[in-house]
Amino acid sequence: MSIKENYQVAKKQFEKWGVSVEDAFQQLKKIPISIHCWQGDDVSGFEVEQQELSGGIDVTGNYPGKATTPEELRSDLEKALSLIPGTHRINLHAIYAETDRKVVDRDQLEPEHFKNWVEWAKKHHLGLDFNPTLFSHPKADDGLTLAHPDKEIRDFWIDHCIQSRKIGAYFGKELGTPALTNIWIPDGYKDIPSDRLTPRERLKESLDQIFDYEIDESLNMDAVESKLFGIGSEAYVVGSHEFYMGYALKNNKLCLLDTGHYHPTEMVSNKISAMLLYSDQLALHVSRPVRWDSDHVIVLDDELKEIGLELVRNNALDKVSIGLDFFDASINRVAAWTIGTRNMIKSLLYALLLPHNHLKQLQEEGNFTDRLALMEEFKTYPFGAIWDYYCEQMGVPTQESWLEEVKQYEKEVLSKRNS
Repeated sequence: MSIKENYQVAKKQFEKWGVSVEDAFQQLKKIPISIHCWQGDDVSGFEVEQQELSGGIDVTGNYPGKATTPEELRSDLEKALSLIPGTHRINLHAIYAETDRKVVDRDQLEPEHFKNWVEWAKKHHLGLDFNPTLFSHPKADDGLTLAHPDKEIRDFWIDHCIQSRKIGAYFGKELGTPALTNIWIPDGYKDIPSDRLTPRERLKESLDQIFDYEIDESLNMDAVESKLFGIGSEAYVVGSHEFYMGYALKNNKLCLLDTGHYHPTEMVSNKISAMLLYSDQLALHVSRPVRWDSDHVIVLDDELKEIGLELVRNNALDKVSIGLDFFDASINRVAAWTIGTRNMIKSLLYALLLPHNHLKQLQEEGNFTDRLALMEEFKTYPFGAIWDYYCEQMGVPTQESWLEEVKQYEKEVLSKRNS
């Protein structure tokens, strides 16, 4: 049977439960995923004086074809976007500034250093998000930035974060959609600290100074991101979940949850509903930790499905900003973007196709037998036929056919680069 014929058969199975597949499609089209640029060049960036990766950041692999210029990176992103259904956003780090080969330190970055990104985003109808880069820099060599005991170093990073928020507001003004500017720092200690409080006091004071600079919230949304531990900060991280959750709630900032930044037994999906009771907005960085925060390409596993379910069944799609954060240099980088982003969208479509009101009612009635039975049966409903038809309707390749396009792009473009 054709994709459309398979779709018509599958559609009837979902409709018998009162699920409108057409409504699911319309809703899905409106959900932007913020796709991280740094998968395309292994978090290298374009600084004139490039630094070695540090701050707990580690990228493994040397697959050929890495982007080494802004033009190459944007070309690779365009190829990935052509294989992904929907209209999305691109997430930039400060190290992706274009400074005309002039040395511009991070505390001196200006909106003009991102004008090429903005013009490109306008051309492709994309929103842009932003992150100050508080790692891979001489002033972060000892693993401390905003919590550093040296005021001069703290002030450098405070200025960098303020400039980053200005750049986010520039994106929002130029593109007509607010940027999400997210602060993550590597600060912590490798071994057991003798004082946990003082570094956190300094981090709080630094954040207060950063956010004291007034930025129009209709142009830029501020987020703060926690972490459990990192390489070089195994024993103690200053910006823990509890620290940032408290700070975000008290100061009306978005708390960003990275799915790789928690203990292996902690599920971010389980945190979403609890935090939405007290926060109007949340943000996600969806990654896949394998034993540690290793930022593997996300797969359609149980946790990714559960994240999609929590966003849909709790009517939180307009309350949670969805971003991705993985970087794998052992496979084709365009393929990595495509696999991960398509999987994020699949998880949302999967959730949109379930009869949540009925399942909620079963739980309220204490009918746990029917609840479990139906939740398990829906796992083998013909979701794939619905997904294929959605991709076809959105004008992107269906099933694994996108892989041939990536291979052709590798042959014609990536293989000719000097990496």
